[in-house]
Amino acid sequence: MSTATPARQVLRLGLTGGIGSGKSTLANMLQSLGADVIDADAVSRATTASGGAAIAAIAQAFGQEFIDADGALDRARMRALVFSQPEQRKVLENIVHPLVGQEIRKLALQATSRVLIFDVPLLVESPHWRGQLDRVLVVDCLPATQIRRVTQRSGWDLTTIEAAMRNQCSREQRLAAADFVVFNEGEGLDNLQHLAQALAKRFGL
Repeated sequence: MSTATPARQVLRLGLTGGIGSGKSTLANMLQSLGADVIDADAVSRATTASGGAAIAAIAQAFGQEFIDADGALDRARMRALVFSQPEQRKVLENIVHPLVGQEIRKLALQATSRVLIFDVPLLVESPHWRGQLDRVLVVDCLPATQIRRVTQRSGWDLTTIEAAMRNQCSREQRLAAADFVVFNEGEGLDNLQHLAQALAKRFGL
């Protein structure tokens, strides 16, 4: 008779939402309630920070002018380029995504919670993610709310915010991909915290 310990059942949950939806805030709340969270954006930023694994390849592909004085990716310059020339986004993604995937796999192996959340802004836009997840959780809000929040948070002008929104999939596409939806309207965090607690209970945290 075997005495081996049964494999731990882990819910691999993809978390996504449009810019300004409150996705990262919900991720932080769920983490505080016991989930393990892997922030794909943070992993990506680390690869393009000073000394990051993607810097040399970015300089070679785009030119040294896309690297700032600290040796990191010049994000404002790159943002302007990919918004005006969408095909350049693919060049950047082909450099960064393999490095991000490698780091995410490593972090996933280190997770200990029964709920492992992959916080991925472009989850719906990246079809390879769906096969790696058990469920998808979408944080949703009205487009006007997105614009208001990003203006307050980042100080971007309307043209920049609308360009960022166009470079993400539509609200309808995100909702169609969702197994769970959190509708995050309003300015306070109390309702979102209540929803996070309800999700944590549902997921067994």
